[in-house]
Amino acid sequence: MQNSPAIVAVGRTKFGEHYGKEPEKLIEEAWLAASRGCGIERKDLEACYMSDCFLPITNKLGLEEGFLSELTELHVPMEITRSVSAALLTACHAIRAGIYSTVLVGGIEKMTDRWDKIRDDLMLLEDPWSYYAGCTPESNHELMLRAYAKKYGITGEKLEKLNVALAQIAVKNHANATKNEYAQYQRKITLEQVLNARKAARKALGLYDFAPISDGASALIVTSAEKAKKLTDQPVYVLGTASATDFLNYPAREDLTHFMATKIAMANAIRRAGVNQKDIQVLELNDQSTMMDMVSLEDLGFCEEGTAWKNIYDSYQDYQGYLEVDGRKLFINLNGGLKADGNPLGATGGAQLFEIFKQLRGEAGPRQAAADSTPQYGLSNEFEGFGTKSYVCILGRN
Repeated sequence: MQNSPAIVAVGRTKFGEHYGKEPEKLIEEAWLAASRGCGIERKDLEACYMSDCFLPITNKLGLEEGFLSELTELHVPMEITRSVSAALLTACHAIRAGIYSTVLVGGIEKMTDRWDKIRDDLMLLEDPWSYYAGCTPESNHELMLRAYAKKYGITGEKLEKLNVALAQIAVKNHANATKNEYAQYQRKITLEQVLNARKAARKALGLYDFAPISDGASALIVTSAEKAKKLTDQPVYVLGTASATDFLNYPAREDLTHFMATKIAMANAIRRAGVNQKDIQVLELNDQSTMMDMVSLEDLGFCEEGTAWKNIYDSYQDYQGYLEVDGRKLFINLNGGLKADGNPLGATGGAQLFEIFKQLRGEAGPRQAAADSTPQYGLSNEFEGFGTKSYVCILGRN
């Protein structure tokens, strides 16, 4: 167990439009915040795993590893991935193998520097064939919603409640973000605003159903369990991590109503973590859209398929800070989720893990989960593309 990975410190920037900040300033800010959290200095790092999706395009950076080496003045092994979850997965493998004991994991994105190009790039990243057919980045989300309603026979009054439930997700996430100093949107929205935006767009999902384009950085310091106990009294252990992959072309997938990659990743992560799913209370879901938030609850096994909208509708009528499912309290996206916290792709997963780390240590301040006691376990679910790759990470205090 001495090689079990643990997170000893986290750091991040505020997400939003950082036109005036260079990428190196953002990642430096996140790294320094993490460094101060545990006393680790650059010279203590043995490897660095970072993520970004569009930095070479938006900021004309080639060989980002060299960029990081120049920034940190280090010559340790450095690798680039597309998501923080992928970077963490790789770092955990190395720590478990005994190759490294102290690793920096993080992500950086500057999407607003080329906002005019990003929408095309996003669709090509998610599903090139849909892009060639003239679709927008939001199209697959609406196609999934239509397929979901058809599969589960949701019509009439039930369909109206489903649409309200999706709107409630956006309202809830914005309310949570008002307590998050790092969030891109620290303002409340109303159910009427969400529904009216859909009417204005003449679509099933509107402006307030989707996460924004964002800039930002996040950082985690990951060590072996043995070293973690020397650095902090409250390490958060990476109990189980897993990923799975599905077809790039969404219409060609076996099931258009769910993300198969998430189901597979969850099953493997739970098995590796050795925990009971019912003990997991804090969730960070990839709510790139309200539809993805709802479906992920079912794919991760917290709600039965075709029923999550009912739990959401009932729980969020008078939101008390949690989703109730069969008498259980689930605390979801307490930082505001991608919807309100922001979605700088390469750094998003780091913000999810940042939140779980803070929640499990009881350090989340006004957004701390209102559970009977400090939560023992938390879970993050991050995507690359439209469910093409799904990552599940289970963290625990013990």
